Amino acid sequence: MAHQPFHLPAKQELFATDTSPDAPTEGERWSTWDGATHGPKPRPSWVITDLGAVEADLGVLKTGKEADVHVLRRWVPGTERSSTMAAKRYRSGEHRLFHRDAGYLEGRRVRKSREMRAMATRTEFGKQLISGQWAAAEFSALGTLWALGLPVPYPVQLDETEMLMEFVGDVSGPTPVAAPRLVATRPDPDLLADLFEQLRTAVLTLAHHGWAHGDLSPYNVLLHDERLVIIDWPQIVDVIGNPQGFDFLARDATTMATWFARRGLDVDAGEFVGDLVAEATSRF
Repeated sequence: MAHQPFHLPAKQELFATDTSPDAPTEGERWSTWDGATHGPKPRPSWVITDLGAVEADLGVLKTGKEADVHVLRRWVPGTERSSTMAAKRYRSGEHRLFHRDAGYLEGRRVRKSREMRAMATRTEFGKQLISGQWAAAEFSALGTLWALGLPVPYPVQLDETEMLMEFVGDVSGPTPVAAPRLVATRPDPDLLADLFEQLRTAVLTLAHHGWAHGDLSPYNVLLHDERLVIIDWPQIVDVIGNPQGFDFLARDATTMATWFARRGLDVDAGEFVGDLVAEATSRF
């Protein structure tokens, strides 16, 4: 398999360095673990929960219409304990694009009718609610999927619209190297077949539990150490509860089957879609 590794671009600040009298002597801010919502237990051993830990921004990993992803280092001063994470920050209501929200949000509910009306009419208050829903939906989805053993990054914590999660890539060197997106890789035939089986197992499990990724493509699947990791879950779809659920399911399957077929694997997109639909309806 040949691919070009993705290296971090020039450093851009995720947050301003704390210059208050109580600022840490190392790093740019104290750990944000305290007060955040935490990921599922048992936690991976690399997750640092010490309140005396500090954090620093290592640079921009990815920019997008709904969120930007930075690389974040958290460590405990005076020790060798350190972890590298991806920090995903959802844009505020005035800076986000909401043209895709309506279809994905069908089937989701909030408690108050006032909030539902605000979201439906896209008031400023409604846009803020939607932004928060995207972050909360992705964090919740990652926690559930991780617990099911699916190939997703571990969600470390959520603090309003900033989510910290597992960094997928090589952190052994002085500069983290992110795993490439599947679209940028050229797997050999044997690995290609194995990767499709990994994908098939993952999306069949999703369908069995009544979900579809909703925006699955080779651009949001990473390849690390011959293992697929599926990212970008804010739009996860309830296949049964969303009127367009089966359309999203079919689109996910067709997009991925088409990519594998173009790489030379004998994949029948229609059969793949049929298997997913059968799995999604098997409990009813």
